[in-house]
Amino acid sequence: MPDRNPLERYNAKRDFTLTAEPAGTLAPGHGNSFMVQKHDARRLHWDFRLEIDGVLKSWAVTRGPSLDPNEKRLAVRTEDHPLSYATFEGTIPKGQYGGGTVMLWDRGTWSPIKGKSAKDLEKGHLHFVLDGERMKGEWLLIRLKPRGKEKSENWLLRKIDDDYAGGTDTLVETGLTSVATGRTMMEIAEGAKPHSSLAKRGRGTGAAGGGGGTRRAAGGKPPTKGALPKFRDFQLATLVDSVPAGSRWLHEVKYDGYRVMIAVAGGTVKIYSRSGLDWTDKFPGVAEAAATLNVASALIDGEVVAFKHGKPSFSALQDAIAKGGDMTLFAFDLLELDGEDIAALPNIQRKERLRPLIQGGDARLQFAEHIVGSGEQLFETMCREGYEGIVSKRADAPYRGQRSRNWLKVKCIKRQEFVIVGWTPSDKSRGFRALLLGLNGPDGFTYAGKVGTGFNTDTMMDLSAKLARLEHKQPTVEAPRAAVRGAHWVKPKLVAEIAFTETTPDGVLRHPSFLGLREDKAAKDVVAEKPVPVDDPPVPEVHVKVSNRDRLIFPDSDVTKGDLADYYARMAPVVLPWAANRPISLVRCPQGRAKRCFFQKHDAGTFGEHVKHVPIREKDGSVEPYLYIEDADGLVMCVQMGTIEFHGWGSTVADVEKPDRMIFDLDPDEGLGFDLVKKAAEDIKNHLAEIGLVSFPMLSGGKGVHVVVPLKPEAEWPAVKDFSERFARALGEAEPDRYVANMSKAKRKGRIFIDYLRNQRGATAVLPYVARARAGAPVAAPVTWTELRDIDSAHRWGVRDSAELLERANSRALAGWGVADQVLPDL
Repeated sequence: MPDRNPLERYNAKRDFTLTAEPAGTLAPGHGNSFMVQKHDARRLHWDFRLEIDGVLKSWAVTRGPSLDPNEKRLAVRTEDHPLSYATFEGTIPKGQYGGGTVMLWDRGTWSPIKGKSAKDLEKGHLHFVLDGERMKGEWLLIRLKPRGKEKSENWLLRKIDDDYAGGTDTLVETGLTSVATGRTMMEIAEGAKPHSSLAKRGRGTGAAGGGGGTRRAAGGKPPTKGALPKFRDFQLATLVDSVPAGSRWLHEVKYDGYRVMIAVAGGTVKIYSRSGLDWTDKFPGVAEAAATLNVASALIDGEVVAFKHGKPSFSALQDAIAKGGDMTLFAFDLLELDGEDIAALPNIQRKERLRPLIQGGDARLQFAEHIVGSGEQLFETMCREGYEGIVSKRADAPYRGQRSRNWLKVKCIKRQEFVIVGWTPSDKSRGFRALLLGLNGPDGFTYAGKVGTGFNTDTMMDLSAKLARLEHKQPTVEAPRAAVRGAHWVKPKLVAEIAFTETTPDGVLRHPSFLGLREDKAAKDVVAEKPVPVDDPPVPEVHVKVSNRDRLIFPDSDVTKGDLADYYARMAPVVLPWAANRPISLVRCPQGRAKRCFFQKHDAGTFGEHVKHVPIREKDGSVEPYLYIEDADGLVMCVQMGTIEFHGWGSTVADVEKPDRMIFDLDPDEGLGFDLVKKAAEDIKNHLAEIGLVSFPMLSGGKGVHVVVPLKPEAEWPAVKDFSERFARALGEAEPDRYVANMSKAKRKGRIFIDYLRNQRGATAVLPYVARARAGAPVAAPVTWTELRDIDSAHRWGVRDSAELLERANSRALAGWGVADQVLPDL
């Protein structure tokens, strides 16, 4: 039997003269809130709570919620809590029920899926949608049948497979701070004051579904306002007849809306149309959302859409513009950030700079996700689901303000813009029967047919008024007399988007349907759009010719110079986000890894145009040209010159003095097993998490593991080195039998060297997905913390595994790997 007072059990378990928890009293609420509290009591768990019938229905999730649909997390039903508990954060005294530290870990709203209700909870299952700061999308709670003398009510919490699904432990590993105060568990336990800006502390990685990877200052002020970026020409896509194959392409959904460029400076926003017009007033909600971006300035490329039946619809967008309806921006490119022009960076690197700006913030701004390779599968899915098509983009290409073959579009159905050249009258007293369409040709406008479907009453009346103002007596195009009998002609000013099945041999549309007027394209620019073969002309992987392709570089693995060059060309989309535009040192082995190898960080000009130089001042005051690359050609050119390994600075050429990452390289003494290295990496992750820093593991390809800590490039090298040294030495002093922070071989006996020296100016570390000059041609490979527990060596993958590595790099589990918006805390 349920309690008469649902909070009776809650109150009975607590002494409110000793605990700061709120007393349980029934109170009205919003009816659909949810929250999660991270609770370090006898054992760490996450308390998941849903507002139902004036109380918080509660479950203790022992390992925390998981984004992996295949992972079912035990959720033990606990007593109902009062709605006032939804804001509780602090410490419950020892000896009291639930004694320990409590963090407000997530909050938001929930709703049952369509056709279901909260009453399903009584039946033992609840299918619902969450819209929280970390937990999003569809979830499922299922009650388990009791076993034996079990007193607890056990349930399973599971993520439904949707766009927010992700890695097994992504949420708990990246959600390290309070969504309310920005504090870590340690800071809450110590009674530290809330942070003035949550953006100061890492609140996530931007991983798929994580909901927290953002530079947005939640509850705080944006950074100092910069200059509002100016309009620049859009990069446009070439229509092709099939999806390009290969890993050099990334593929996005083709959105059915208005292409825009959004300039942001602090809280000021200007939205540009494709022709450079100020369209801010057309999209007020998008402008309002963009004003919250935590940037000094930015220039973002994207598409504004409105939804109809869950899909982007151009007609729905026109209605939304006219009636002030809901609109969403899908952002897919970033051209400027905080005064830096990044248009020359590889496409995939620009997107990774864009992701943390957008994800986890205002729902009216969405990051346009992509996949690398497997474009045909995405295209088939989009066509089956009724979308317009896909856009395929060269992952390593810069942004160019023109139409090019670096961006390709493939459409599920035929559709394009046509100029309205007239109309035929209706039998009714108002409106028209059909619009007459034309296209620009070499000798003026040519007739393209007429469209008589796709109009509602409002659209027809609005169009009729516009056409009446443009009417003139002379025919605008030459057309078959029977087709245009009784036609009214207009000046060719209005542009319409039309869907159709095909064209006749003489260029007339079959089965056309009106989608809406296009205000972002001038009539003089509307020409017939004909798809070209995707492989005509072929787009080469790289422009560098590799000589001596058959020379053995890894004789023990039969990997040749050509094989290595092909590996880097295929892997460029996932290597370049880490290797491009960063000072690098090369491990060159011109005669193969078994011969003499050497480091090189400067260039006297022998590498050619594809390998760039950045001048960097040395300690003695001299300035030397350091190497860096921008694209796949640069990678392969280095291989042509005998390079196997790429080691990068912890900072970029844009500002070499401010590192954007910190690395702890775990180097075991000879004879120590890999299990000890994994345990050390896990310990370092936990210690970093205690002070609010998200970290990621990478197999070095040699003997050890790198623990990678992303940073906002704010602190300079001395501060990062000082922090990493003190952190490493503290671990060595706390557990001297396991760790040492001194690089001396003599002092490393039987221990793991925590190499913090990667974090000083001029030092380098091997980069993700880079081959190693070691037996077996291994590569440095990012992994998740969950995966690391079951991996048995630091060289799990090699050069021959490029297909698997690419698939992994684009998997949900590794989405957002190496990305976190965080700065160094005080230590």
